[in-house]
Amino acid sequence: MRKILNPYINLDGYNCFGCSPINTIGLQMEFYEDGEYVVSSWEPKQHLAGYGNILHGGIQSTILDEIASWVVYIKAKTAGVTATLNVKYKNTAFTDKGKLQVRAKLIEQNKKFATIHAELIDSDMNVCSEADVKYFIFPLEIAKRKYNYPGVEAFFEQN
Repeated sequence: MRKILNPYINLDGYNCFGCSPINTIGLQMEFYEDGEYVVSSWEPKQHLAGYGNILHGGIQSTILDEIASWVVYIKAKTAGVTATLNVKYKNTAFTDKGKLQVRAKLIEQNKKFATIHAELIDSDMNVCSEADVKYFIFPLEIAKRKYNYPGVEAFFEQN
């Protein structure tokens, strides 16, 4: 497993709700590459609850969409935007029962779209929610010029 660096940290105006480490009300997700997967271990905060100590469904959707975008960066080697996000809620995700694991992998890619499957898993290894996400992906030149995509090399330490 290797750490994925966030090359957007020093980008002017960067404050992503999902992955910015300086967005104090955001998710502050960090990512790792683990074989075919991009993974994250994430500690829920109480202010992200819906009812009682249950992680809000919209936050779960956001987490699944966020990790899918990092699959696009790392596995599809470009940038993109969400075209569709189909979420299924399978088990309750709690805000007070420890870290949640998130994982996603690239299922299919063509010139215009990347299809990703993502899962949010609790500490008992129950899949709490899962999503099939389709991203509209940009040609590399456009991703670099218009969307600040730095190239896949920028996401990893260089030896």
